[in-house]
Amino acid sequence: MAWLILFVAGLCEIGWAVGLKYTEGFTRPWPTVLTGVSLVASMALLGIAVKSLPLGTAYAVWTGIGAVGTVILGIALFKEPVTVARLVCVGLIVAGIAGLKLFDRA
Repeated sequence: MAWLILFVAGLCEIGWAVGLKYTEGFTRPWPTVLTGVSLVASMALLGIAVKSLPLGTAYAVWTGIGAVGTVILGIALFKEPVTVARLVCVGLIVAGIAGLKLFDRA
């Protein structure tokens, strides 16, 4: 269950990271509120997950999900560049997340 909570926390991490773009420097009220809610949810869920998962593993997985998801949405929503180097780096992050999950004993 902790891994599912951590995954949802990672999705919320993506939400607030992408939401920052839509706030336009916190000048748009609704995107700012939604970004803040996503940020609080992400941190709260991470806090719950680390009760039973190793802190280092949980934090690395949480930030990895956020980083990969944000890169993907940056490409899809904001037309950020798609290069082989970027995709290889994203693949390395995914491999690291998978490795941490695979070798975790919790």
